[in-house]
Amino acid sequence: MEWMLAVGPEVTGELDKILGWMAWFVSAAGILGVLIIGSRMAIALRSGNGDEHLTQLATVLGACILGATAGPVVAFFLSG
Repeated sequence: MEWMLAVGPEVTGELDKILGWMAWFVSAAGILGVLIIGSRMAIALRSGNGDEHLTQLATVLGACILGATAGPVVAFFLSG
């Protein structure tokens, strides 16, 4: 079975541009999130409870993985 999408190159060109911008925004937000959580972990480590921030770090890293794979997944489905 062959998939056929009713989109032309003018639609996918704009979509590629938006996905490119979103990839940069996700990367910047991920780096900022890791830096913020890392600084909060360093402050909490001084008071003796540094392990409660690991779930936040895992959430940020999971969101980074999800954001990084969104572009290739959309490109795969639109390539036909």
